[in-house]
Amino acid sequence: MGRVTKKQWWAGAVAITAVIVVAGLVWFKPWALWVDETVNEALPSAATPPGTVPTNPSSSATVTPSTAPAGPTTVAQGSFVSHEHTTTGTARIVRLADGTHTLRLEGLDTSNGPDLRVWLSDAPVKEGKAGWGLFDDGKYVNLAQLKGNKGDQNYPLPADLDVSAYTSVSIWCDRFDVSFGAAEIVRT
Repeated sequence: MGRVTKKQWWAGAVAITAVIVVAGLVWFKPWALWVDETVNEALPSAATPPGTVPTNPSSSATVTPSTAPAGPTTVAQGSFVSHEHTTTGTARIVRLADGTHTLRLEGLDTSNGPDLRVWLSDAPVKEGKAGWGLFDDGKYVNLAQLKGNKGDQNYPLPADLDVSAYTSVSIWCDRFDVSFGAAEIVRT
């Protein structure tokens, strides 16, 4: 093997630098900070509640037992505080008429970023930098990828989830293990 020429060394250095830059861009996705994704979902309506009996099979009218809720009921709610990025809006856990639960984010406004998730957690909500990394320390449920960094959106909760065991919602960046913002959800 011969000596590496100056031209070969520079070509190798440029190629390695290009690979590092491309890998960094793919990993960090800095353009996501300038791209907003707005979601405007309506509050879901449940199917016919269990125990509802049609009054006439040919009619759409039904008789609902008085124990069934008339419509969606908020069971817990809270307002977002900012962590890594400025975050505003509210989080509500809503019990639908059929007994299922949905996490509803309303008026959400945060930065976009790579691999953002919606988490329910048992961690306390602390404002500012003190609250950035708490949400993966205890018990948490990764509900889904965040649908959009702005607007109103719904996340169905698993049927076997004990809603009372979770006291907070976090917009969690799984790529960098940091909360963009969180809301303490207080039972109503």
